[in-house]
Amino acid sequence: MNGIVVKEIKKKFNKKEVLKNINLQIKPGKIYGLLGRNGAGKSTLLSIIANRIFPNEGDVMLDGSTVFENDEALGQLYLMSERNLYSKGSKLKQLFVTTELLYGGFDYNYAQKLANIFELDLNQKFGKLSTGYRTIFKLIVSLCVPVKYVFLDEPVLGLDANHRELFYRELVDNYVKTGKTFVISTHLIEEIANSLEHVFVIRDGQIIVDGDVEDVLENAYLISGPVKEVEQYTSGLNVIGQETLGNIQGNYVFGELDSERILPDTVTVEKMDLQKLFINLTNVRGQKK
Repeated sequence: MNGIVVKEIKKKFNKKEVLKNINLQIKPGKIYGLLGRNGAGKSTLLSIIANRIFPNEGDVMLDGSTVFENDEALGQLYLMSERNLYSKGSKLKQLFVTTELLYGGFDYNYAQKLANIFELDLNQKFGKLSTGYRTIFKLIVSLCVPVKYVFLDEPVLGLDANHRELFYRELVDNYVKTGKTFVISTHLIEEIANSLEHVFVIRDGQIIVDGDVEDVLENAYLISGPVKEVEQYTSGLNVIGQETLGNIQGNYVFGELDSERILPDTVTVEKMDLQKLFINLTNVRGQKK
């Protein structure tokens, strides 16, 4: 099974090109991170994959069949976004029933368990919920629908630290028990980094990183020491960011190091974490590998 294959996707809004030749593959049974700054094209890409909007060019395939206007394929995809698509006057329990009419097989017992964990009264009307509890309700739906692929666009909007931690725990538990594939678009990278297996980084409508997290971080370094020695050692390498404090400089490097270079005693090499790599890659200076 090929999973989801995104092929040559382009999207314009008026004259602005939001997505430029996007190609990627989402294989079954992984937790993916889709990382990018505001306006990078994350939400647009997820909306295209879920068939909520159409691209100007390209296609999205699920196991060899296009998802566009394909009810069978779309029944395997669920997108939770910041948009509130529910009727404000409907009770939460009734919205579960409506969801089952669209997707079938809704897990009511699990939904009630999650509602208890998050202290959400399912007899409330959607329009009466706070921003945080609207997010919690949408997350519960996302975890209880019987689909293979769940896309979560900024899934912790309005949640406090305790509720975010509860969600991350339930997400991993759901993933282990069901084998669903999750694609998470978020700016809170540090909180979710340990749960991600594969990462896409999008900048200016283009994918600049596509790889397993372990492999990506294997080539992400902070090289620090006296300015002159650091500049000499990193000359010709892919320096994506820089920090300076007095005569001490740190260069962030993404890519293989030259094993033949002699490392001065005054220069240290450390690994970067995912958040620091993302910050430097998506700054103006950050360069594509």
